Amino acid sequence: MLSGKPMLALRWQNRQAYWQLMRADKPIGIYLLLWPTMWALLLVSGGIPQLSTLLIFIAGVVLMRSAGCVINDYADRHLDGSVERTQHRPLATGVVTETEAKQLFALLIGIAFLLVLALNWQTILLSFGALALASAYPFMKRYTHLPQVVLGAAFSWSMPMAAMAVLETIPTWIWLLYLANLSWTVAYDTQYAMVDRKDDIKVGIKSTAILFGKYDLSAVVVLQALSIVLLAYVFDLLELNLFAFLGLNAAAVLFALQYVNTRKRQEAACFQAFLNNHWVGLAVTAGIIASLLLT
Repeated sequence: MLSGKPMLALRWQNRQAYWQLMRADKPIGIYLLLWPTMWALLLVSGGIPQLSTLLIFIAGVVLMRSAGCVINDYADRHLDGSVERTQHRPLATGVVTETEAKQLFALLIGIAFLLVLALNWQTILLSFGALALASAYPFMKRYTHLPQVVLGAAFSWSMPMAAMAVLETIPTWIWLLYLANLSWTVAYDTQYAMVDRKDDIKVGIKSTAILFGKYDLSAVVVLQALSIVLLAYVFDLLELNLFAFLGLNAAAVLFALQYVNTRKRQEAACFQAFLNNHWVGLAVTAGIIASLLLT
């Protein structure tokens, strides 16, 4: 029996709202997912990835980040209206319907999966882990104060996928790289959560910013330091040259500046610190490229 609902609810005239729902107008999330993907892809490829593999992973980053934003807003559709920073999002205002959001999510995931089919079967299997993590993350903030850890796991999953796509195996050092990125992700997403902490407490959303409380900045520093140490260890294992470590030094300086700027925990400063992590990722990526190609 027909329900009376259209099979395809997506409307062309609503494309700008879909663009906003995917957060395509705010590419910081793409950068933060792209840089660690590039670390792994560059390292397993000796600095020069196969063009087709590179394009698949770049497109996958854009699609999966967009899909993650859609499912995140769907999960928070009844809460975003109560948070100052998110009250004008398309689902919160009703510009995009729940059905449209679900169909857009399915479309993005479907395209991403078609791309993965061009890789080996082992990487295809790993892609289901990426889907599970991306789908689970938005709902974790209801049940645990550690949703940032799940986000870190999701944002790092491209690393074993890159290794499997190129090497058809996952070296041990990839998991150290994974942990380094997970630590970094928890650090910068804690900064992000500090911006919304008051509203999150009010509406019942959990986060590491709430969990760490007055020790939030200390926790961020420890996590950032852990990411630097793990990256340095991986670089040493792979015998990368001075350029890679110069990139790490630049990242450490940026972390120090973030700490200085967020000492008073002002919301605007915390948000700027979060955005600054784009440059951290770029610095590490530049160091890796220089180390692999300028030997």
